Amino acid sequence: MADLILISIRFALFANLMLIVGLAAFILYALGPAEREERGIVAIVARPQAWLCGGGLALSFSGMAVLTANMQGIGVFAVNPAMFAQMVRDTDVGTAWLARMAALFIALAAAHSVAARPTLSASILAITGSIALTTLVWSGHAGASEGTAGTLHRINDAFHMIAAAVWFGAIAAFLLLTRPGAEPASHRLACTARSLDQFARVGTICVLIIVATGLVNSQMIVGVQNISRSLSTPYGQLLIAKLGLFALMLALAAANRWRLTPELKVALDVADPGTAIRAIRKSLILEGISAVLILALVAWLGTLEPVP
Repeated sequence: MADLILISIRFALFANLMLIVGLAAFILYALGPAEREERGIVAIVARPQAWLCGGGLALSFSGMAVLTANMQGIGVFAVNPAMFAQMVRDTDVGTAWLARMAALFIALAAAHSVAARPTLSASILAITGSIALTTLVWSGHAGASEGTAGTLHRINDAFHMIAAAVWFGAIAAFLLLTRPGAEPASHRLACTARSLDQFARVGTICVLIIVATGLVNSQMIVGVQNISRSLSTPYGQLLIAKLGLFALMLALAAANRWRLTPELKVALDVADPGTAIRAIRKSLILEGISAVLILALVAWLGTLEPVP
């Protein structure tokens, strides 16, 4: 039961912090300077940020309490302040937790000023969110690595997660921009079509980073010589499922770029975007579900032994 709670908190933290990073980054690379000054467009994308930052703080505190309970072999409600403080003070995970909490407090302040200073606030959110996200590497396999190899492993993991966050956040941003009832529709959808083109380049870079760092990560955790042994374990089987979902996301992203986005542009030219928007939303929803499932698997994989 304790493992399930810890995995659930890890999953929620991954999703939460990736959305903070990805939504903030979207404002910076997908919206032009003029569009950032339009409060309506920025507000649609930035509105969840304050809630996400607050949720990240609550999840981080809960996660540290559960981890402390696990380390002490007691129930979470039996954790006292002294145990909690010792965990924070004496472990690398505790140091990472302090950095995450500080970054999230700064991010929370920036989230409340996005409308007034969109570029500056989004930059602060992207930076502090990335710091908070990368602290999670100390709670997985990379955190157990030591020496130079451990440092390289954590840096590799950080790039992997930030690239994934930019992609995940873009999916969420496009779903927000294409949701029914968001006005003004014509300008918002034209901005969405242009942003889809802009993300095509950014998304390609993200995929390349994810693939490259994923290969390095697999070598550091499993090793080429242990692949066949790992595939017989729950870790290896979940990893195969993760790769299958990643392949599905790539296929959906390719369909968005090469078929659905051009169809949306044509539909906007003839002022009849309804069918095209519904098709893009359906594809984005499927892509988002795949991403959420991958995050759930990542949260689970971090608690398993990769090689028997």
